[in-house]
Amino acid sequence: MTNDERRQLKNFDAKVRQLISQFNITKQENADLYTELERKEEEIQRLQTELAQSRHDYSTLKLAKMIEISDAELKEAKQRITRLVREVNQCIGMLSTDFDNEQ
Repeated sequence: MTNDERRQLKNFDAKVRQLISQFNITKQENADLYTELERKEEEIQRLQTELAQSRHDYSTLKLAKMIEISDAELKEAKQRITRLVREVNQCIGMLSTDFDNEQ
């Protein structure tokens, strides 16, 4: 083997080692990217679950707001019921008086 062939062989050997080194670096980067991709997919899944829960909570809150009775409305309703009870009692009293008078 001549000196020129030895030099070419050393150059070839160096280039193969560089190629193997670059392959290992790229392989590690690829593994890191797959790991990051898995984390991102898990985060997306978690956020989708959180979004679905938030939408459900919002719908529930909206429904609760529609049927919520404020303190003022509750007080007004109680006053109306009290007035109606008084009117019914008055009517019963009048009917009792009329019934007693007829007998």
